Amino acid sequence: MNNRKKIEKFIQKHNKKIVANPKRSRMIKDSVKNQEALVSKNGALATWTPPESTGRSPKDTVFVKRKESAHNIDWTSPNNLPIDEKTFDMLVDDALKLLNKKDKLYQTDRVIGADADYALPVTTVTTHALAALFTDNMFRPVPKNIDKSIFADRPFYLLHVPYEKLKSEKYKGLLRKLPDGKTSDMAVATDFDNRIGVVIGSAYMGSMKKMLFTVMNYLLPFENILPLHCSANEGKNGKSALLLGLSGTGKTTLSADPKRKLLGDDEHGWSNKGIANFENGCYAKMIDITAESEPEIYDAVMHKDKYTKHGSIVENAMIYPNGVFDFFDTRLTPNSRASYPLKYLKNIKKSSKSKHPDTILFLTADAYGVLPPVSKLNPNQAMLWFLMGYTSKLAGTETGVTEPQATFSRFFGQPFMPLNPDIYADMLGKKMKKHHTEVYLINTGWTGGPYGVGKRMKLSYTRKMVDAALEGKLKNVKYVYDPIFHVNIPEKVPGVPSEILFPRNTWKDKKAYDKTAQKLAREFARAFDQNYGDKNIKKTVVKECPGK
Repeated sequence: MNNRKKIEKFIQKHNKKIVANPKRSRMIKDSVKNQEALVSKNGALATWTPPESTGRSPKDTVFVKRKESAHNIDWTSPNNLPIDEKTFDMLVDDALKLLNKKDKLYQTDRVIGADADYALPVTTVTTHALAALFTDNMFRPVPKNIDKSIFADRPFYLLHVPYEKLKSEKYKGLLRKLPDGKTSDMAVATDFDNRIGVVIGSAYMGSMKKMLFTVMNYLLPFENILPLHCSANEGKNGKSALLLGLSGTGKTTLSADPKRKLLGDDEHGWSNKGIANFENGCYAKMIDITAESEPEIYDAVMHKDKYTKHGSIVENAMIYPNGVFDFFDTRLTPNSRASYPLKYLKNIKKSSKSKHPDTILFLTADAYGVLPPVSKLNPNQAMLWFLMGYTSKLAGTETGVTEPQATFSRFFGQPFMPLNPDIYADMLGKKMKKHHTEVYLINTGWTGGPYGVGKRMKLSYTRKMVDAALEGKLKNVKYVYDPIFHVNIPEKVPGVPSEILFPRNTWKDKKAYDKTAQKLAREFARAFDQNYGDKNIKKTVVKECPGK
């Protein structure tokens, strides 16, 4: 019997102990009753995971490698870890055995994708009411016209057993080997071809969200839909914009624009019809958050309400006996998160869909202080910077980091983009040309010198540069080509001092700038050769790489 039939038979056989698609109030009440969460003073549910589950476990995140589809995946990427079919079969069997031991299970039927044309139906079976509530926050309700979806007859099954563990000896040599020589007792495993996912031993709820996003990022390009790890918003003119950037680049802050309605903050698909959000909610980092720094997020999580109507989930944040959160305390983890529905935000577009993007912004926080604060990218340049996904670590943020370090994450979300890289890059270039989409690189990092010498670019200036790009004010200005980084720098931006647009002008020591700029360019060339030296990347794109 194949795995899909096993799962369908299990659901059918155990329908009496499976609470199928319970009301939201039931999931919230059961989460508290089952001692899976506590009710905070403001009404949000507070929960904590074991130390090994305070974030994703990349080395335990694996994909089934099959002969017929293995050529689609870039197995040279350190994030694409293969397991064989028999090992996955064992994981499915063990998940079903562990689920069978429970007196009560929860099932939710939802979809990934706001566009019904390609919404992916997802059936989640979990041991925990709180996990079911998380899927209610994050995954979308099944639309009435789901039958028109290209995936209508190809649903995804997710088996979720977060607090049980695998028998390590059984998987010796098949799953990750730990430093002590033992085998990991955790697995976040996906079978793309048969549309099945298994989570055993990982209580971090983001494991579910990121698994389904990775599945969409695998499936959609075959349907001529480009998946993007980005936030998206729409102006009053109905034109949409996409913002791509790694942690610390300002993506969340800049996408929360009072003049524009938010479609979503994490993953979208770009089809022949336009842009559509994948999810129903947000999964926001809560570290150091205040009502002043992130008012929209703070209010969505912290607004007072009876817990039966609230349903925001705050994961791994410090809380005092009086029920008040301390988001500045990192003793548990700096990765505390909050899950809540999009509708808890005030300035959203309910449909989570929009027309083709007029503008795309690539965000980076360059701690070297050598990239221009705004530059325009032609299609080949955009494909290159999309491939590289550059930002930088700051000195002092990690042990041993004493000066800025270049960080590259392809497509600004490498762990979740499993296909061969040329597929995503080529699709971006084609869609840019077809829909006349403008792409700009926005550097929210340092000016006047590197971190420790210069200063971070003023947010007010960055906002004016972003506004100018989104409002089309940079389309017809004069540009100066940067021969080191192969980008085009505007001579003027409304409301921004012209001298800061050219980073060399802001450095007192011009020779130091030249030296640092060349150093970063060499880092680009090194990273490109390491990641794409043997890949099928167009020569017109390769030549746009700094240092080449």
